[in-house]
Amino acid sequence: MTTARVLVIDDEASMRFTLEAVLGDAGHEVETADGGAAGVAAFEARGADVVITDLAMPEVDGMKVLATMRVQDPGVPVMMLTAHGSERVAVAAMKAGAFDYLPKPFDPDEIVLAVTRAIDTRRLRLENARLRTEASLGRPIVAESPVTRRVLELVARVAPKDVTVLLTGESGVGKDVLAATLHTHSKRADKPLVRFNAAAIPGELAEAELFGHVKGAFTGATQSRTGYFQQADKGTLFIDEVGELALPIQAKVLRALQSGDVQPVGGRAEHVDVRLVAATNRDLAAEVKAGRFREDLFYRLNVVPIRVPPLRERPEDVEPLVKAFVHTYSQRYGMDQVLVEPALVDAFKAHSWPGNVREIENTVARLLALTADDRLTLALWRSLTEEARSSNAPFSVGPSSGEAPGDPGPSHPLRARVEAFERAIIRNEFESASKNQSETARRLGVSRPALIEKLHKYGLIGRS
Repeated sequence: MTTARVLVIDDEASMRFTLEAVLGDAGHEVETADGGAAGVAAFEARGADVVITDLAMPEVDGMKVLATMRVQDPGVPVMMLTAHGSERVAVAAMKAGAFDYLPKPFDPDEIVLAVTRAIDTRRLRLENARLRTEASLGRPIVAESPVTRRVLELVARVAPKDVTVLLTGESGVGKDVLAATLHTHSKRADKPLVRFNAAAIPGELAEAELFGHVKGAFTGATQSRTGYFQQADKGTLFIDEVGELALPIQAKVLRALQSGDVQPVGGRAEHVDVRLVAATNRDLAAEVKAGRFREDLFYRLNVVPIRVPPLRERPEDVEPLVKAFVHTYSQRYGMDQVLVEPALVDAFKAHSWPGNVREIENTVARLLALTADDRLTLALWRSLTEEARSSNAPFSVGPSSGEAPGDPGPSHPLRARVEAFERAIIRNEFESASKNQSETARRLGVSRPALIEKLHKYGLIGRS
């Protein structure tokens, strides 16, 4: 049975009670609101998969509710309850975007069927949107778990609205994919999506990268450069790891958000029209308290916060992720049919995946690259894990191991074990990125100066 969250708006208590009982018995989660104003407030606070509203209500009637819903979430099906003789108004509601209208008195079975049809239509739209996004990104979007579906539905709800979105979550959870999804389904989809990774650019260069510079503005500026804000004009600017921005640059980003004015280094102010999407793996509220992030900029960014949960909170996504990445990389490697051992999938589900989706993608890609017989097995994963641990460069933590890769063992102090684990992770990513410091910093979700300090500390690069 298809179930969903239904919002019922009616100023008659008996009608709210009847609909709640009928739809609740059908397995739906039902919220009721006494009148149009209360219904709009409930929708803004908690959303809904389907809205059922009475047409004739005092002050805020069904048509006003419909108009508000079309702005708040153009994809939500809104059904009208109409009294006898109001069919002409119901037709007008359909032309204004209502999904259906239901005459009073209604048959309980008919209203359950109508709600089911509305839910299926909405989910089909979301699925089509997901497929269009996958086609534009060239990679799969997996949303089997309820928590991931809720995130995608929230993204779909806010994408058409020109608001600033702050994506939060651990490194590797897929914040970049959601940023691209927000752009693909926005009114700016035919304009540029420009990405800027604050963790990969040294602080002294970030200003010139974001806002541009004119020729001769500083030593080495042999020609003028258009900044990321200007490149994203009329489109979307995605600032990844926004928590890494230095305080002086934060002030300029705030000004750009408030007024739309950006000033290239050494040049005159220019006006741009940019929608900003930001992402971070830091707790920006804590950064504000510590004085490392501007409070006013935090509130400007945090208009619509979306938390992207780590993979350990959505184990239902593990198996479809494996299938999706096997399909992607087997095609890339020119492999025919790849068999995945069920025991390997079970072990993947039990694993914590500290690197989240990025780690499971890299793991599948490496297993496919190294398998000798087009089969992915638990034994192969374990053997590669043991090799990586013995070389002090982790591949992935296997289920047979109680220690982290690079862990010197329980006989050593905790600090030594933690540092060995950190060194192994940094070394692995550094070598995987061909020793590119900026790319390594991006993958690890740290600033480049912080990475360099760690590389020095663990002897992975020499001090100049």
